[in-house]
Amino acid sequence: MSGRTREAACFGGLAVLATVAWGLVPTYPNYDSYYSLDWGRELLDGVTPTFQAYAAPTQHPAYLALSAVLAAVFGQHADRVLVLVCVLALVALIWAVYRLGLAVFGRATGVVAALLTASSFTLLLYAVRAYVDVPFLAFVLWAAVLEAERPRRGTAPLVLLLVAGLLRPEAWLLSGVYGLWCVAPRGGVRPQTRRALVLLALTVAAPLAWALTDAAVTGDALHSLHATSTLADALGRVRGVGHVPGSLVSFLSDVLRLPVFLAALAGLGLVAARRRRARGAAYVPWALLGAGVLTFIATGVAGLPILPRYLTVPAIALTLFAGEALAGWARLDAGDPLRRAWGGAVIVLAVLGAAFVVVRAPVVERLVTELRYIRSSHEDLVATLHDPRVTAARACGPVTFPNYRLVPDARWILDAPAGAVGARSARRHDRGVAIFFTDRKTLRRFGFADGASPSTNAPDAGYVRVARHRSMAAYVNCPAR
Repeated sequence: MSGRTREAACFGGLAVLATVAWGLVPTYPNYDSYYSLDWGRELLDGVTPTFQAYAAPTQHPAYLALSAVLAAVFGQHADRVLVLVCVLALVALIWAVYRLGLAVFGRATGVVAALLTASSFTLLLYAVRAYVDVPFLAFVLWAAVLEAERPRRGTAPLVLLLVAGLLRPEAWLLSGVYGLWCVAPRGGVRPQTRRALVLLALTVAAPLAWALTDAAVTGDALHSLHATSTLADALGRVRGVGHVPGSLVSFLSDVLRLPVFLAALAGLGLVAARRRRARGAAYVPWALLGAGVLTFIATGVAGLPILPRYLTVPAIALTLFAGEALAGWARLDAGDPLRRAWGGAVIVLAVLGAAFVVVRAPVVERLVTELRYIRSSHEDLVATLHDPRVTAARACGPVTFPNYRLVPDARWILDAPAGAVGARSARRHDRGVAIFFTDRKTLRRFGFADGASPSTNAPDAGYVRVARHRSMAAYVNCPAR
């Protein structure tokens, strides 16, 4: 069996295990992803997607198209299938990290970097909640793999970056830089005009398609930019370039975990000092890191919210450098004096990492608790919305929640149009169904939201309770018509 065959079998087995885990531990999409599913269903119904709904997230064209396809094929179960897509995308991402580490530094570094990626609770939670970030990262990293394995390949990596750019705009800068890299003269020889035009078209396709989607739906080609900025104001999100330096360090250390972050810094120094190029493509992780950091800075300059999710590309790049710091010593000659010192430093770092794991052991328990809560709260919502008394009362008015947090989930579960489900923080209703939360955790999670008044967690006059399902209760006001 060849090395590539064993590799494919290993990650194929991991994909099977991930699918089994998906089936045994049901989880559901997050707020943004449920909105994408609702918009996909609206497209299938011939309705203009409600991008301008109250507190609606930013649309992502490729995710919107995927959601429409899944809704058409799997119907009401599309939400769970979307989670499966993201779980498998995480496997693809781990595979890509391994391949990139192998291409740039060597097999040992690739294995360690892949293990560090697979052990990230942040990425795991992103996958099981169907965040768009996981497939986005998978496309970006596979584009990087193709470039590392055959430099200036051009078309294939740019196609992958095009799809990534339809998932998240952070890929636009990567596409632009890579397109320029591919058409830059080499040895005084200029690229063919036809190839340059093809690469240019692939580079601009994603932002152009994004703008056309916004314009077709809202009439504003820059709706995503404007809406994201407006929503950040309404929610009181941290914004401004002055917050970028501190957030850059704190977010990366949190996403990577402190020992991995320290190992990454050590790896950066080692690679820069020794300029080791096991496969001649060390510029690839540097490019991912640089482009990711520049995009994060541009986010601050543009006045957009500063969020940890915007640093996932540089975080993955740093994981590769961490893998090199932990495994690169194994490539040194036995007599190299650096080998013993480097290996000793790795042992010290491993001890510190083990101590960190012991200290952070409750994180595993919190992860398990969170996965259980995602399932139980969703089941409570489904049971409440499908209660016969709630179904009957929907004829009197919309189903409302204290704020926007569960609006897209409820729309999906009920297969309801935008006007049939709403948030009381946007508008109070004198009739219909009002959902409230009956335990402290659910009240904290869904009862309060940035920019929303806490007063929406109490029933208005005329509403009486008709149903309760564990953490949720339904109140109805349905005067005789």
